[in-house]
Amino acid sequence: MTILPRLPLLALALALAPAAVHAQTPASAAQATAKQMVAGIGIANRDEIVASSKAFKNANSERQIVYKNQIAMAEARRKQINGQIEPLVKKFREDQQLGSATEGELQAQAQTIQNLQQSGVQEINTMLATIVLSEAYVNEQISDVLSRAIIAAMDKRGITLVVPPQNFLAFSNGYVMNAEVLAELDALLPSASVIPPDGWRPRAEREAAAAEARQLAKPAPTRR
Repeated sequence: MTILPRLPLLALALALAPAAVHAQTPASAAQATAKQMVAGIGIANRDEIVASSKAFKNANSERQIVYKNQIAMAEARRKQINGQIEPLVKKFREDQQLGSATEGELQAQAQTIQNLQQSGVQEINTMLATIVLSEAYVNEQISDVLSRAIIAAMDKRGITLVVPPQNFLAFSNGYVMNAEVLAELDALLPSASVIPPDGWRPRAEREAAAAEARQLAKPAPTRR
């Protein structure tokens, strides 16, 4: 999930305007542009901000070192599984094209390939479970701080409402406040831990477990 700098629309307008238009000063032109915008509204892309943050990037780099062995083992196993599947797929295609196998035999071959693929995916996912948990832990650390970063950026720009870009068909770059939120986020959380504490689970799982515990703790309805 990078933020590329864009030349402001105002700068483009001034660069292309005829000399007679320059009677309006840049300051007054900026004021005219500001009047065309709805005050108090900002647009922020959460995914872009998180992916561009120092904490996210640093964690990705550190994870490659901390979990180097697990990543290497999973990659080696992936190659082994592919080595098993590829000749089966080749034979299936050849038998299918040449008509050298019955429909039942082709179905049996396809089922064997599918079973190997499914079991392989499950095995690789199990091997990478600690890494997936690490990613969730980093994302949660960033999420816990992101709202504070957004509020700080809102206060500095006098913004009262921030919405995601998906809510709009089109908008001016003047509304986008990704850079401001990113600066606040990097200041609040320049780095994040990639190793979760023992027994840590993602927030969704913790909340689900807590809801289940509350449900079990409810007293049984009394019978009359």
